[in-house]
Amino acid sequence: MAVPRMDSFKTVLKFFTDQKTTIGYSVMAILTIGSERIFSMVSFQCPCTKGQNFPYGICFLLGPAVVLLVIGFFVSTRFWRLYTGCCLNPLKLCPRGNFVGCLSVFIKVLYGACVAPVMWLTVALLNGTFYECAVSGLDEIAVIKIFCAGNVSKCQDELHRVPCGKSTLPPEQNTELLYMLRAQSQILGWSIIITAVVIALIGTCYKNCVSQVSYLQLTFWKIYMEKEREKFDAFANDYATKLADRNLKSFFDNKFPEAFPFPNHKAWEEISAIYNFRKSEQHYSTLQRYVERSNQDYTPDEHPIMDHGINLEMV
Repeated sequence: MAVPRMDSFKTVLKFFTDQKTTIGYSVMAILTIGSERIFSMVSFQCPCTKGQNFPYGICFLLGPAVVLLVIGFFVSTRFWRLYTGCCLNPLKLCPRGNFVGCLSVFIKVLYGACVAPVMWLTVALLNGTFYECAVSGLDEIAVIKIFCAGNVSKCQDELHRVPCGKSTLPPEQNTELLYMLRAQSQILGWSIIITAVVIALIGTCYKNCVSQVSYLQLTFWKIYMEKEREKFDAFANDYATKLADRNLKSFFDNKFPEAFPFPNHKAWEEISAIYNFRKSEQHYSTLQRYVERSNQDYTPDEHPIMDHGINLEMV
C-alpha cells in the first residue's frame, strides 16, 4: 500500500512543480488583497481636509506599488545578470551590438517587475478607499464639474469631507458622491486589468510569432533552462562547501592548501551573460555555448577570489 501512496505524492508534487508559476502568481494575488485590506482597515485614515486628502490618498495608492516595483527589480535574476559589472564594461548591456535583443531583455525585466505593482493598483482601485480620499481633496475645475453639477459652491466646500461621512450635505447627496467616487475608482481598476491582459496577450502572440524555433522546441528550451538553474544551484552549493572545507582544513592544519580546480574569471563572465537564442547554433544557454566551444579557456584560477582592487563586504 505504500507504493501507490508514494506514486500519488509524486504526482501531486509534479503538478505543483509544473504549475509553480501560476501558483506563485496566485499567492502573490492573495497576499496583495490581504495587504490592501490590512492597509484600508488598520493604518489608513483619510484626514478629510482639502490640503491633505490628495497627497495622503496618493501615497497609499502609489507608495506600495513603487515599493513592489523596486522589490521586483531586486528579485529579478535577469536584471542582475544584465546590470552586474556594466559600469566597468558598458558593452555588457548590449553584447555584440544586439540592441533589439537588449531591448527585449529590458522589456522582460520590466514586465516581471510590474506584475506585483499592477496587482496592488487594481486591488486598491477596485476597493476604492484610497481613490475616494485622494480625488475628494482635489480643487480642480474638472473635478468640481463632474461631482458638483448643480450645487457647485456648497459641494465644493464639502467634497473633501464626503469619504469620512462628515459633510453637511444631505445624506442622499453624500451617498451619491461617494458612489460616484467609488465607481470611477473601479472603472480605473478594470481599465488597468483589461489593458494588462491585452498587452500580455499581444506580447505573448508577438513573441511566439517571431520565434525562431517551434513550439515544442521552445517548451524544451524552457524546461532545460529550469533544470540548468536547479543543477547549477546544487553544483554551486557542493563546490562552495568543498572550497570552504579545503580552506578551513588548511587554516586549522597550518598547511598550504591543496590545488582546487575552479573556473577562471573570463569563464564566469561568459556564462553570466544574458543568452539570446540563435538558430545558427544548437545551444540553449550561455553555459552550453561555453562548454561546447572549441576554443574555450579551461585554465583554472589558482586563487579563486574576487578582484583585489575593489573592496566588497559580504555580510
